[in-house]
Amino acid sequence: MRNSFNYGDTEIEYSVAHNARLESKVRIHVHPNGFVEVESPPGKSASEICHAVRKRARWIAKHLEANSQLRAHALPREYVSGETHFYLGRRYQLKIVAPVADRPVVAMKAGRIHVAVRGEEPLAVRRRLNAWYKERAEDYLGRRLSEISETIPWLKNEPPLKLTAMRKQWGSCSPSGSINLNPWLIRAPRDCIDYVLIHEICHLKEHNHSKRYYELLERHCPNWRKIKTRLDGMAELLLAH
Repeated sequence: MRNSFNYGDTEIEYSVAHNARLESKVRIHVHPNGFVEVESPPGKSASEICHAVRKRARWIAKHLEANSQLRAHALPREYVSGETHFYLGRRYQLKIVAPVADRPVVAMKAGRIHVAVRGEEPLAVRRRLNAWYKERAEDYLGRRLSEISETIPWLKNEPPLKLTAMRKQWGSCSPSGSINLNPWLIRAPRDCIDYVLIHEICHLKEHNHSKRYYELLERHCPNWRKIKTRLDGMAELLLAH
């Protein structure tokens, strides 16, 4: 169900979804793409929901504006020296250098990511940098999955890990019990990576977003809401190519 209201000169659209887990209050989510989602208890009327949303109008408008500014900076990458790229939540300046025998094609030095390529061709730089990201993702994400799995008492075996490039998702859990992660997650802060891993591990026990699922997630990642909000806010930048 889609609705809208005016805040100043701006018309704000929002969708409403009923959530049986909620008792009285509505939840409002402003997603990085500008989509406003309202979760409501089944018993709330349309007018009650609209009143609750209007009370948060200033907060909604503020977050929409912040997300709009983030998207404005999430321009397509040019893969030239001086451009910044993320790794484990930190920005690093890209530096294109000439290839040297017996040296790695991509290396981190003094707060920069050095990419060795002849002629500084952006497509070649992109390919080499992305290959480096995927190698780092396989190593770091695989290691963190092992370490976190050991702390989950009900998890009998470490789940298989597969890296799959996705445009909008950070991860998923397959019916067979394997965890799929977006390799670009390696660009996110460490606590955000751990949150995504725990989120998917919890789906191995609860294959939906039921009340039991969120209780399980809360148990293993008490501050998940704050981390999720931070990760959502960075999504446009981290997924930009």
